[in-house]
Amino acid sequence: MHDLPFWLALNCISVLGARRIQKLLQYCQGNAQAAFTLRAGQLTEAGLPPKVVDTILREREKIDPFRELERCHSLGVQVLTLKDATYPALLKEIHDPPPVLYYRGQIEVLNSFAVAVVGSRKATAYGKTTAEKISYDLAHSEVVIVSGMARGIDTYAHIGALKGKGKTIAVLGCGLDICYPPENKGLREKIVRQGAVISEFPLGTPPKPAHFPMRNRIISGLSRAVIVVEAAERSGALITADCALEQGRDVFAVPGSIKSPYSKGCHKLIKEGAAVAESADDILLELGREPVAKAENSGKISAQAAAVLASMEYEPVHFDTIVTACGLSAAELAVILTELELNGMIKKMAGNFYLRV
Repeated sequence: MHDLPFWLALNCISVLGARRIQKLLQYCQGNAQAAFTLRAGQLTEAGLPPKVVDTILREREKIDPFRELERCHSLGVQVLTLKDATYPALLKEIHDPPPVLYYRGQIEVLNSFAVAVVGSRKATAYGKTTAEKISYDLAHSEVVIVSGMARGIDTYAHIGALKGKGKTIAVLGCGLDICYPPENKGLREKIVRQGAVISEFPLGTPPKPAHFPMRNRIISGLSRAVIVVEAAERSGALITADCALEQGRDVFAVPGSIKSPYSKGCHKLIKEGAAVAESADDILLELGREPVAKAENSGKISAQAAAVLASMEYEPVHFDTIVTACGLSAAELAVILTELELNGMIKKMAGNFYLRV
């Protein structure tokens, strides 16, 4: 698209969000080059306030549209605009779709059947394992998992989808040349190979706090439903749920302990009418999809392993506690716990604790 550099240039101007860019494009009958080169009087005529016009005139002097496109190409970043036929159809339906999407990975995944799995950055062990399990099972049913690659629930949602041999989309609150959080660099590259990493923000944009509520509308906009796994009363995940409701998407919430502050937001959503999600099947049935196929190794554990599993609660329990409860030697229990872990029924945690999942 010969107009593409000017879409990028418009997107680089700090005071031009999705709605203002749309306003200028409408004024110029969809011509991005014309929109980028409007004179001061024309910008005012298009409906922009004087201070915004002054900023546009000042900033665009420093923007080279063709250099922006070259930067994308040099980093392996592809670009979609609202004019492209491959722009995500579901996202295009929202009130303020991003005019430009930068992406790395598989473009076709952006138009797949997807659900969002989101939650607290300060996730508990329960929240992490639940997000991973639900995402794993949904991925097995060919549902794409959308999340924000943040610490906590988001990270485990992506991990679950990848382990389930499914596809996942990470929506960033920064430019694609910046990895945030930095410890997720390896995860980001796996997502690129098994899905897509996307952003509406130009290259070089840092992860500012104001960007994350903005990206939340994209997470919900790409999805048929939003599942909130863990959320405190003022969690950003609740913003995603609000976006989902505004966009006509279904909202699910995973119940947790009434004593946990990280489940209060989920319980609030349930009180307000969100559907309860205790498993992937709850979500799939509500969305008219087939329930999760049982794993091939399901039920193929030894009698001793089944007994150990039955003795464990869905809270972290120490190795020594399990030894006492089951009357086994430490060596015998170590073998059985390895069997259960390989079957995906428990998860080993720090400090020699184990969690039933």
